[in-house]
Amino acid sequence: MRQTLLRSLALGRKHTLVTSRVAVVTVSYGSEEVLEGFFDSLHAASVNPLLVVVADNKPEAGAIVQRQAESHGARYLPMNRNAGYGGAVNAAIESLPPDVTWILVSNPDIELTPGCVDELVRVGESDPQIGAVGPLVETDGAVYPSARSIPSLRTGAGHALFANLWPENPWSRRYHNDSENPPRERDAGWLSGSCLLVRRAAFDAVGGFDDKYFMYFEDVDLGYRLSRSGWRNRYAPSALVRHSGAHSTDGDSRRMVLVHHQSAYRFMSSKYSGWYLAPVRLAVKIGLSARAYLVTRVFHRS
Repeated sequence: MRQTLLRSLALGRKHTLVTSRVAVVTVSYGSEEVLEGFFDSLHAASVNPLLVVVADNKPEAGAIVQRQAESHGARYLPMNRNAGYGGAVNAAIESLPPDVTWILVSNPDIELTPGCVDELVRVGESDPQIGAVGPLVETDGAVYPSARSIPSLRTGAGHALFANLWPENPWSRRYHNDSENPPRERDAGWLSGSCLLVRRAAFDAVGGFDDKYFMYFEDVDLGYRLSRSGWRNRYAPSALVRHSGAHSTDGDSRRMVLVHHQSAYRFMSSKYSGWYLAPVRLAVKIGLSARAYLVTRVFHRS
């Protein structure tokens, strides 16, 4: 019943003609197995032509990716180093012509449903203060909590400690902000960077992604800075995408756990940066380090 309601909400609305120039940016890191599905889904995602750029963080093995991009009319942008997700997105957006006003930033393992890009732009253009719009994201048939609250010390600590042991704990539910069924259009603290439409003026105004985040939390940080600068992050479940999973990190899960915790600490220490909060930052660092150690031991045993 839940999935029927969600699909009905996401696909049942008529999509209006979009006149703004829209670009799509994706980042590849050995992503040739999923890119075809991504490209194929773009054809029906908008009634207008989309300018597509593929930033390749692994160009030494990118001959296939380049051929895929060019066969679908996309631009291929090889990076001279692995710049991480945010860094590669920034480089791709910098290469876009100035008349592009909206940019869909997406993982390559996303498949877009028909009309969803136009629907995201429609929602974004409903208010000039909307800086980012996020769709409803399905992963393995379940709704992924892609529109969340900015983590505070309390919700962040509770979510970190209990998410795996007690999934329905109040801190994780507050952080996920996903109690509504069916979901409704609303503002959010941040939107998942796995698929995110950004207003170029807003993205440029806050300096894009902070490329100090190699992976993880770059989307949390972007949403936080957009909000602090007066822009709105808008969740639009009337647009639906499907996410097949973190294909590029599957082979190195232990390292990705460490990177995730390092990025979490970078964000929390930046948010609570006052000199008088040094004891708080130390406590956060100790807690995250302990959790990373425990989680990576699980990976090691398995």
